[in-house]
Amino acid sequence: MNDRILILDFGSQLTQLIARRVRENGVYCEIRPFSGSEESVREFAADAIILSGGPASVFAGDAPRAPKFLFDLGLPILGICYGMQTMCKELGGKVAPSERQEFGRATLEVLDECRLFAGLWRKGERVPVWMSHGDRIEEMPPGFRAVASSGNAPFAAIADGKRRFYGVLFHPEVVHTPQGGAILRNFTHRIAGCPGLWTMARFRRRALSKIRQTVGAGRIVCGLSGGVDSAVAALLLHEAVGDQLTCIFVDTGLLREGEALEVASLFRGHYNIPLVVREAGALFLERLSGVSDPEEKRKRIGAAFIDVFEEEAKRLGRVEFLAQGTLYPDVVESTSPFGGPSATIKSHHNVGGLPQRMRLKLVEPLRELFKDEVRALGRELGLPERLVERHPFPGPGLAIRIPGEVSREKIEILKKADAVFLDEIRACGLYGEIWQAFAVLLPVRSVGVMGDARSYDFVCALRAVTSSDGMTADWFPFSHDFLARTATRIINEVRGINRVVYDITSKPPGTIEWE
Repeated sequence: MNDRILILDFGSQLTQLIARRVRENGVYCEIRPFSGSEESVREFAADAIILSGGPASVFAGDAPRAPKFLFDLGLPILGICYGMQTMCKELGGKVAPSERQEFGRATLEVLDECRLFAGLWRKGERVPVWMSHGDRIEEMPPGFRAVASSGNAPFAAIADGKRRFYGVLFHPEVVHTPQGGAILRNFTHRIAGCPGLWTMARFRRRALSKIRQTVGAGRIVCGLSGGVDSAVAALLLHEAVGDQLTCIFVDTGLLREGEALEVASLFRGHYNIPLVVREAGALFLERLSGVSDPEEKRKRIGAAFIDVFEEEAKRLGRVEFLAQGTLYPDVVESTSPFGGPSATIKSHHNVGGLPQRMRLKLVEPLRELFKDEVRALGRELGLPERLVERHPFPGPGLAIRIPGEVSREKIEILKKADAVFLDEIRACGLYGEIWQAFAVLLPVRSVGVMGDARSYDFVCALRAVTSSDGMTADWFPFSHDFLARTATRIINEVRGINRVVYDITSKPPGTIEWE
């Protein structure tokens, strides 16, 4: 067995979650567009194929279709939601629009046992799942049998054990389907026969070999951002090629308090990695002058970063390669054949997007990994836990958390408020329970009385969310005592803020990023 699963994407925003669940079970997988050629599918040498969900109806004129050659490969196939519907249609079943849609929590009745449910669900059980579909299967293709139904779908799960074809209308990849991960494990291990040997130690060995083969005796530069992704990429590169690597850290002036100093001391002092530090806060402020639109901010920050980075790279002399901490979600979103928000949301990433004038070959050693896998690799490489567990921080930094025009005064106010918030979170031992926490300086001023004087200062919003994968998130339930103490500290310690609010917004399944 190759221990590889191929996921064909039909446009669902949950496709990456399928990949996450498969990898959690120790099996390597990749997401490819459904429209890939038969040759490319065969070259991947998968042990099985998963067809993702999607936003379309199979009745739409331009609806994506599962290629017929897939069903002649002799491989196990699992269709999820739309993937099940297009599989049924291509194999001779009947799909029809439903008068009643199913979105959200639903109850499944297990009609019969099958290998997909082995050890999990028995005939006659009623189990909770997460649905998201408008069409339904009215007639199964030849060779299939019904193994589960729901209130609105007589064929909510079907199985053809002989050909090892399975379909489920529900989403096993989301946490709202309690045993969904185990169902996917049954498919990859019991049905496809994958041994589940994919680990970070194995990835590390393979990545080191690939980096050495690619770089050879050449020199390489890596941009450090202060986050875990670029830090892990730098450590991996340094282990592979040693002093052929030079890291460049551009201090944009938009980082959190103390982060620039921490990065410099860690890489210079602890790891002894050649590091160039460029303080460029004044330049970035100049580029942001008069700009209020958040997307324009992103673009200007990205352009300024490239300009500064290019200047420093030229000073190093002959350099052939540039390393980036690009992650797998960035790659998937940048290559997806479907439209959607990812092009806007990820606009501060340069996934394979180097200016031609730089004439450097791109090295992206983490492009196969998800965020939590990068953290696991960081631990494997010995990165300090404080940096490994650092909350995600957007590329534009504090600028994107200052709605409206950015100024030095606003940056300093926000830095201090943000530092107090994180300090309180750490003091209460809550940092590891929270996926992301930060302060936002709102573009409004509040009239208040502080002591014997009237004040007219900014309002600060605090946000903290929990998440297992960054695809879904919910607000963190701080106690009233915590919020009162944090707000009091911010108002007392940060001049320029006289009111603090807490944002309890959640983000539903399927959204891509939180900022």
